[in-house]
Amino acid sequence: METLIKYSQRKLDKTSLSFTRYLLESIEWNDRLIGIKGAKGTGKTTLMLQRLKSVYGNSMEAIYVSLDNYYFTKNRLFDFAEEFYLMGGRILFLDEVHRYPGWSLEVKNLYDLYDDLKIVFSGSSALQLHKAEGDLSRRAAIYNLHELSFREYLALSKKAIFKKYSLDEILSDHKEIALEITKDLSIIPLFKDYLKEGAYPFFAEAKSQFYDRLVNTLNVIIESELQIIEGINYHTSFKLRQLIAVLADSVPFKVNISDLSRTVGLSRDVLLRLFKALDRANLIKGIQLEGSPMGYLTKPDKIYLNNTNLLFALNSGKGNFDGTMREVFFMNQMLQAHTVKASKTGDFLIDGKYTFETGGATKSYKQIAGTENSFIAADNMEVGYGNKIPLWLFGLMY
Repeated sequence: METLIKYSQRKLDKTSLSFTRYLLESIEWNDRLIGIKGAKGTGKTTLMLQRLKSVYGNSMEAIYVSLDNYYFTKNRLFDFAEEFYLMGGRILFLDEVHRYPGWSLEVKNLYDLYDDLKIVFSGSSALQLHKAEGDLSRRAAIYNLHELSFREYLALSKKAIFKKYSLDEILSDHKEIALEITKDLSIIPLFKDYLKEGAYPFFAEAKSQFYDRLVNTLNVIIESELQIIEGINYHTSFKLRQLIAVLADSVPFKVNISDLSRTVGLSRDVLLRLFKALDRANLIKGIQLEGSPMGYLTKPDKIYLNNTNLLFALNSGKGNFDGTMREVFFMNQMLQAHTVKASKTGDFLIDGKYTFETGGATKSYKQIAGTENSFIAADNMEVGYGNKIPLWLFGLMY
């Protein structure tokens, strides 16, 4: 116990409060059981430590522990929590829960036994809580931590501070918003930097090693997290990497399951299950066509890498890279709070209401002409007009 207390205090001492993620102010912290999911590298650990430090300081009432700590190879989480509670502890921040076998059942038992104990846990975005022991999905308030928005990137890199804008505000007031922002700031070069290496907070730590760290993060997700959560073996992990490499040079990938099955040597059912696993892990995103049926083994209409940083890291320069990059950025930013479908007339249908076509500054309305509530998200444009909106503005929504 003493070792874990010292570990928690050391982590707190190193935690800065100068920049916080959007989710910190969105969580209902009074809930007794809170789960934070997200891809590795998005800042889940920092978010929990910032909450602990800003509210509890070095109080013994709260503690941060990571369940991949060697302490838990010899000690049960439940026993640790009981001892912590008897010492006056009332708030547990549990990190990397997916690395502790049986974590969900022990957390469920603690929740049921101690009605004045609050538990905040974080784990891989690939976690399926409805399949966990103890069924925490009915008890826990679950939040997903998205990658950095363009707005957050600007704040973290100390380039500029902007308020959040809702999608409706951007659609109705985009010209005024863009004019105000760009009067003193050259926004396009900053946006290009974000697309290359701005989606993960660790860009600020070692800029020259960003892609090495990103690829290493991807490998940890595939070779460790998905093996733990999905029970896949090393051979399947290799197939996953092969699949991502194929998608990286093909996105937006119009899904032909038969061709892809032959390419990577996997059956249709296995391939679709791996798509779902990679999607939950926030490495790829499958987008259904509007009006298409939903089902566990329903193939997506298009598959994208999850964000533009992954695209820059893995794409070998084949195909329409700029077009793909625009679609990936737009999809990624929209997915944080909106439903995204493939559109029959444009690129995307948002919230079942708005049709968007992405393109360069000279993109015409030809493809979406006559479509109600249709817009162009245009790259390389500081200020838009009419229904043509600068692409970068959609990075200010969270």
